[in-house]
Amino acid sequence: MSDNKTFEENLQELEAIVSKLETGEVALEEALAEFQKGMLLSKELQKTLASAEKTLVNVMQADGSEKEMDA
Repeated sequence: MSDNKTFEENLQELEAIVSKLETGEVALEEALAEFQKGMLLSKELQKTLASAEKTLVNVMQADGSEKEMDA
């Protein structure tokens, strides 16, 4: 779905869909299609955030210090 777009680009696209749907001036068929697209974007954004969180957890020690990561 993202076509290799960044997190920020996907978030901006989702925000645009939400704004468009909030106007209420969208035909039902288009609103359904946009809603489905928005749900897919939302799931992808959640997946990206979960991955980032996992990475941060792996980097941080229990005492709050950072682990040495091999580059």
